[in-house]
Amino acid sequence: MNDSVTELLGAAESGDGDAQNRLFSLLYDELRRCAHRQLGGAGETLSTTALVHETYVKLIAADRMRLESRQHFMALAARAMRQVLVDHARRIGAGKRGGGAALVTLDDRLPDTPSEAAEVLALDQALNELERIDERAARVVQLHFFGGLGFAEIAELEGLNERTIKRDWQAARLMLASAMNAGG
Repeated sequence: MNDSVTELLGAAESGDGDAQNRLFSLLYDELRRCAHRQLGGAGETLSTTALVHETYVKLIAADRMRLESRQHFMALAARAMRQVLVDHARRIGAGKRGGGAALVTLDDRLPDTPSEAAEVLALDQALNELERIDERAARVVQLHFFGGLGFAEIAELEGLNERTIKRDWQAARLMLASAMNAGG
């Protein structure tokens, strides 16, 4: 599978739209696992599918992705999933404040109450703050939590050993918890 992914990454980088579609198809199940994890594991098929499709729309909307590996693709997908979830939470918040627009949800499993939306936004804000303090730790959180990559995969992507990545993960979790508790 890696050879196929590598070939498709090269073709997609060269602007081959069909290669992007084939790459998405090849990695679809992996993206679904990541989306399922993001949606709390309850995983109704429609909700997982909706998040994956919204992620794909974000990815193909980007001008010519420069992709280096499967892990790099998954890192971009993790960032896109985070953006989809945060955008959704913001729409809920706008509705709570009387934004006047009808709320169009991707599905039932995405945050659909103001308190759930507030949690997603608090996590995003804490991650943004962590990114200012420690970019690598923030990438580890995004890759592991949003992208579903294992520590070994993250270590390979970052060019570090797995123990360093696990330390980053632990430190990031403490910083995020502290930031979220301070904000709430």
